[in-house]
Amino acid sequence: FLAELSAFDVGELLVHRDHGIGKFDGLETLSINDHQHDCIKLVYRDNDRLFVPVENLELLTRHGSDMGDVELDKLGAGSWQMRKANYKEKLRLTAEALLKTAALRELLHADALHCPEEIYQNFVNRFPYEETEDQLNAIDDVLQDLGGTKPMDRLICGDVGFGKTEVALRAAFVAATDAVRPQQVAFIAPTTLLARQHYHTFKERFADTGLEVAQLSRMCSAAEAKRVREKIADGTLDIVIGTHALLSEQVKFKRLGLMIVDEEQRFGVKQKEQLKNMRANMHILTMSATPIPRTLQMSLTGVRDLRMPWSCVKPSCGNCTEAGRCFMSHRVLLICPNLPIKSVNLFLRHGLPLPMVKCPPLSLNAS
Repeated sequence: FLAELSAFDVGELLVHRDHGIGKFDGLETLSINDHQHDCIKLVYRDNDRLFVPVENLELLTRHGSDMGDVELDKLGAGSWQMRKANYKEKLRLTAEALLKTAALRELLHADALHCPEEIYQNFVNRFPYEETEDQLNAIDDVLQDLGGTKPMDRLICGDVGFGKTEVALRAAFVAATDAVRPQQVAFIAPTTLLARQHYHTFKERFADTGLEVAQLSRMCSAAEAKRVREKIADGTLDIVIGTHALLSEQVKFKRLGLMIVDEEQRFGVKQKEQLKNMRANMHILTMSATPIPRTLQMSLTGVRDLRMPWSCVKPSCGNCTEAGRCFMSHRVLLICPNLPIKSVNLFLRHGLPLPMVKCPPLSLNAS
């Protein structure tokens, strides 16, 4: 409690659940009926003051921005309640739109995508590392989704270095080399730098495959961006890596079959639903190390499919008794030996976080 209260700075904007936006003006002790009460002092428009007992701290939240052009509310006026009602209505409409989109995708049929086995294996053999068991499971799940007639909506959740990008690469290859109807693939990232990194990765992996890969972001010149948009529209571009520029009304896909979203937690709800509306029955693959609560809740309740590519190793160090998750870069996180192995299995089976300690670099033997 004290830690929460000390997090507020004098002059900071706070929002009271019932009275709206006010300015935090410190703590003040009031004497009421011969009893002392510690209260949080909020200053509103026209220097109106509101004292909130510290035991009612849950009624307050941070506004989330500096003073700037934010206007304080007036105590006793109905403006805050009207704004709150408008926000609730907007949330209701957004939730209704989400529900309609999800229901529509359940009813639609998607193109079943299959890549000729020999071509696919040649692409797989270009991967310079050995896949982990969980990474292979994630790849199998995605390929099975792509081969079905229901639009895929799968979340790949894993930390940096766990091999999420390779899952996306193989999914993109299958979609772009489908034996019957090759599809266009769009890969969207939240930042220009990340999009550029993925572009170089895709260019390297797809070299000599006959597939054309391009990028679309503010790093492109106006002429290059125009050329990319034209090739997207006429269907001659197979894979495009980009940022929010892919959401522009100027971008018109001819045969978009797979949308891959990296770091989906950095995109807003409306942006992600806009992606789904680009083509209602396309396959969608999202990746994240830290999914937002809404995405995680949808995955755990079955609205979306979930796969977490973890990998386990067996340490040769005698000081550590149980294996934990490992990064593909061979940095190792080991489970605390004080946690019983039965509890470890239970946590892993349900995808729950584990108590972990870092261990110095070890000589590891894969199990």
